[in-house]
Parts: sequence; C-alpha cells; structure tokens
Amino acid sequence: MAEKAMCKSSQTPGDEDTQREDNIRYLSMFGHFGFECLPHQLVNRSIEKGFSFNILCVGETGIGKSTLIDTLFNTNLKDNISSHFYSNVELKIHTYELQESNVQLKLTVVKTVGYGDQINKESSYQPIVDYIDAQFEAYLQEELKIKRSFADYHDSRIHVCLYFISPTGHSLKSLDLLTMKNIGSKVNIIPLIAKADTISKNDLQKFKCKIMSELVSNDIQIYQFPTDDETTAEVNSSMNGHFPFAVVGSMDEVKVGKRIVRGRQYPWGILQVENENHCDFVKLRDMLLCTNMEDLKEQTHSQHYEWYRCCKLQKIGFTDVGPDNQPVSFQEIYEGKRQKFYDQCHRIEEELKQKFIQRIKEKEMTFQEAEKELQDKFEHLKKVQQEETIKLEEEKRQLEEEIRNFYKMKVSFETLQAQGCSNIKKDKDRKK
Repeated sequence: MAEKAMCKSSQTPGDEDTQREDNIRYLSMFGHFGFECLPHQLVNRSIEKGFSFNILCVGETGIGKSTLIDTLFNTNLKDNISSHFYSNVELKIHTYELQESNVQLKLTVVKTVGYGDQINKESSYQPIVDYIDAQFEAYLQEELKIKRSFADYHDSRIHVCLYFISPTGHSLKSLDLLTMKNIGSKVNIIPLIAKADTISKNDLQKFKCKIMSELVSNDIQIYQFPTDDETTAEVNSSMNGHFPFAVVGSMDEVKVGKRIVRGRQYPWGILQVENENHCDFVKLRDMLLCTNMEDLKEQTHSQHYEWYRCCKLQKIGFTDVGPDNQPVSFQEIYEGKRQKFYDQCHRIEEELKQKFIQRIKEKEMTFQEAEKELQDKFEHLKKVQQEETIKLEEEKRQLEEEIRNFYKMKVSFETLQAQGCSNIKKDKDRKK
C-alpha cells in the first residue's frame, strides 16, 4: 500500500490517520521536516542557471519588428535596417544576454528578411517552417544521443511567434493566412496589428473582429493564454478576448506634462506606448513576459515538440504497441528494426551479387564475341597477307626473269656493237 505524507501543523499527535480513495494513506506530520522549502530551492537553482526565451518575428520589411522588440525589453538591440531587395525570404538570428535585477535571460530573436517582397509569394513561408523543424530536429538528435549534455545545450526551439499584420484595416492577406496555416501547428502564434496608430479606434475594433473571424473560418491555430491556473485565469481569459493585439513600438522619449514617457509625437498629439488607452503594448508585454513566458515554453515542449517527435519516430518505424495491440519496449522495436534492416541489407547484397554475376557473364559473352570477331578478322587478314605474299613472290620471280633477259640482251648488244666497230675500223684501214 502506498503512503502519502501530508504536513498538517494544526493537528495534534492524537489525531488518527485517515484512509482516502485509491488506497493512498494520508499521514499527519508531528513536526517540521523542511521539504516545504523545495520551491525555494528550485527558484534559487533557476536563477543561478538563468533563463532562455526564443522569439520568432514574422512580418513584412519595415513593419516595425525590431522597434517592437527593443520596446518590449526596453533596450537598443542594434539591428541593421533591412532592404526590400531580397530575392528569397531569409531569417536573421541574434542572441542577446539580458539581465534584470539578479535574473539573467538569454534572448534569441529570429526575424524574417524579405518577407512579402517577392512577386511570387507562394513559398515565402517555407524558410520559416524549415527553420522551426530544424530546431526541433536538433533537440531530438541531442535527446537521442547516448551521452547527452542538456546542461550545456542551447535550446533554440521557438517559444513564440509574433506575427505582424499590416494595418490595412480591411482583411488578412493571402500570404498571412497561408503562413499562419502552415506554422500554426508548430509554434505558438500571437497575432499583432503593427503600427496600430495608423487606424482609428472604431476601424481598429472592426479590423480585429475581421481578423479573428478569418482565423476561425480558415481553422488557423493561435496561442490561447491558459485559464487553468486560478491566479491568472481571470486576466488570461480577459486577454484572450483582445486578440489580435494592436501595438505600437517606440524608443523615443517625449514629454507629457511633467512626465517623460516613451511614445511618438505627431502634429496632432502624442501617442504613449505604455498607455493602454492608446494601444495594447502593455497587455502584450505583461502577457508575454510577466505572466505566460513559462507556459509558452511548456507548450512548445509538451505540445509542438512532442507532436514533431511523435511524427518523426513513427515515420522511422517506432511505435508504442505491437501488431497484437500490446505495449512493446524500445529494445524490442530496436531489435525488430535491426533485424529488418539486416534482412534488407542481406537481400540487397544478394540482389547486387546476382546483378554482378549476371553483368560478369554478359561481359564475358561480349568479350568472347569480340575475341571471336577479332580472331576471324585476324585469320582473314592472315589469308589476305599470304595471298599478297604469293603474288609478290610471283611478281618478284617474273621481275628477276626479266632482269636476266635484259642483261642477256645487253651482253648480246654490246657484243654486236663491238663487232660493228671492229668491222668499221677494218674498212677504214683498207681504204687507206
């Protein structure tokens, strides 16, 4: 029987132990043990280790992504101005070390560059999806290692996506719907209406309603602030009704009466960034950083990453139950996959061996045919050579015969010529 101890300082040693459901025995403590300090230990360890938070900013060039991030963290992160002349959508990744009081935060900001600047925008969302999946894959590979080092591992999984919507006042663009549809199941999306000071309050409220209606009709998932915690349920439930947040960012300081505030000064008045009557910046900051940062990280790990991990392991053949619908261990699955892989390798090896033998036979036959053809050609050339040799021998014999006859005729001619000269000389002698 399991026993569960509960410390109740108000009870006396004479109180009896109580039996509860599920055979769990609740015991009364008679003194102070100290495990009530466990939350403080966790807090101290977390502060010593530090925290990390990864934000993905998706929006068109010049819509105010960098300015809003600077305003959120009240610091100048010194980002370069982006150009509109990018042939493809790219992602710029910057990591910062921030500190507030004694709490350290490792902030990673990923921003889109060239988003919405192309003529053909059909695949503009793909680099974003690829990056999110790549971070999940990197964490999964670290998780599957034999020797893991999560203590030193920088978790780069995206915890929240701030999606910046252009303040058109009409409806969402097709690119907005396509992108949020493809990343909604991979990351926590918080939609924002950027540069909300360009729309009147009445038009802004209509624009919000239009955006939420389109998100629902297109079955696009956006992050909902949790309402299961009693301490934050009321405010989170209220904030869920303010989506999308209409925000304005500014690091400029302007004077309002005797106060210096952050805002934007126009000829017709001053917009205060931290005035909830002017925009939803304070709501976004409180919900994102003060109230629900840990829930965003938990949702990323327990929902989006688990879904990616499940699909990835199922794709390579791992499952929780066998063919008989009974639970199977990881070792059994591994041994089965290993045997299957071994059989597949053996089968492929046999197929390659047979193909190799067949190709060897084909090559041998080709070489034999080529050899026979060369032998026939050699015999033919040999026969032709022999015939040519016989012919040349006959011609040589005839030529030698002709030479002999020529020399005979030459000798006869020289003899006759000598006799003729002798007779002429004799005739001249007679005449004298």
